[in-house]
Amino acid sequence: MSDDDFNLDSGSDEEYDFEYESDEGSDDDDANLENTYYNAKNYKTDDPDKALEEFKKVIDNEPEKGDWGFKAHKQSLKVLFAQKRYDEFFDTYKSLLTYIKSAVTQNYSSRSINSILEYVSTGFNPEQLEQIFRVTLDALRESRNQRLWFKTNLKFGKVLLDKGDFVRLREVVQELHSSLEPAEGEGDAGDDDDADSRNGTQLMEIYALEIQMYTAQKETKKLKDLYKRALRIRSAIPHPYILGIVRECGGKMHLDEQQWSQAYEDFFEAFKSYDESGSDKKISCLKYLVLANMLMKSNVDPFDAQESKPYKNDPQIVAMTDLVGAYQANDVKAFERILRVHEAAIMGDPFVRSYIEDLLRNIRTEAMVKLIRPYTRVRISFISDRLGITEEEVVDLLVAAILDKAVQGQIDHVERLVVLQQQERVGRYASLVEWADKLDTIISAAEHII
Repeated sequence: MSDDDFNLDSGSDEEYDFEYESDEGSDDDDANLENTYYNAKNYKTDDPDKALEEFKKVIDNEPEKGDWGFKAHKQSLKVLFAQKRYDEFFDTYKSLLTYIKSAVTQNYSSRSINSILEYVSTGFNPEQLEQIFRVTLDALRESRNQRLWFKTNLKFGKVLLDKGDFVRLREVVQELHSSLEPAEGEGDAGDDDDADSRNGTQLMEIYALEIQMYTAQKETKKLKDLYKRALRIRSAIPHPYILGIVRECGGKMHLDEQQWSQAYEDFFEAFKSYDESGSDKKISCLKYLVLANMLMKSNVDPFDAQESKPYKNDPQIVAMTDLVGAYQANDVKAFERILRVHEAAIMGDPFVRSYIEDLLRNIRTEAMVKLIRPYTRVRISFISDRLGITEEEVVDLLVAAILDKAVQGQIDHVERLVVLQQQERVGRYASLVEWADKLDTIISAAEHII
């Protein structure tokens, strides 16, 4: 593990926002601590236990808690984490937190704690993460570092979200809201608009966390309210990723309400925000954008925009655009072939899959209606063979089409037929039937004359 892990010191002296009083005795003590500290670092790779022993000397021999003890704690954490000695890690981390109240500056302690939490999030299981966040929050509450407490509580909320612990997540969200109540102007009609920039930004961050929570719980009504409240905030300067979460929520909400153009607009804004933030979610949002484009039957190419053009040839996006072409051409076989070839890219996303299944049903229904239109009686097996689906799926399509009045007829389950009513013969097929009837009349009249 390199010295840059945790964003900790890499061997050179770090800069702080304070200076030590210098007298001859303190200089000697400081020099001794420094020598012990750097000697300990030399043992980290070859003899971790010796390194930990030397770092402990630095901590124990420092007259008052200060920067050398804090740095020795951080180096000890690196060694313990690398060796997966998690019980000792937690004890050392709790000891480090006692420094943040007055031993080191708030900015320095904030950077260090943020870096540690970011790093261990990839190595700890959910229970361990929850434990380290709880002890951190307790320490920050005592030190009155409100800004870091807020950021850390947001991260803790994400841990609970990933864990699916919505009961405690709601408690965290409420606690975050309570911390902003004085600035929000509780009870005022336009409190969001009147919030200052910092509190407006924090409020947006809370809304983004809530949106993710209610999305996971499929609470559509609350999502709609949060989306509107988030867009009403004018004073916020949120991170682009936060804006992406809000606009993606709006896109999904509008798509669910079949408001295709509004969904398209929101997904495009979400994509731009994710792209700006460097989030991988930009690709999934582009897929949603193409999906909305398909549903709104637009002739506008979503990749004409400067922001989206570089992603046009992304394999996942190509699969979606090919699907659009097959859908618009009402080509069932091509549509299904693309789904088979690109199953992971298209159907791997549950949100996309839910709409693709509807689209597949729609395109099959259109093809079925076109297939049976010239006939008065059609065997279900014939439709099944032509569409390449089971007879049970054909019956399901027929039932839905009859209920939607796309097909006028009834199913004969005994004979396994669909019997179409006379009204089904429309357009050129109805004209052909009328022409044939007249021809029969002429032939009959001619026979009588003969």
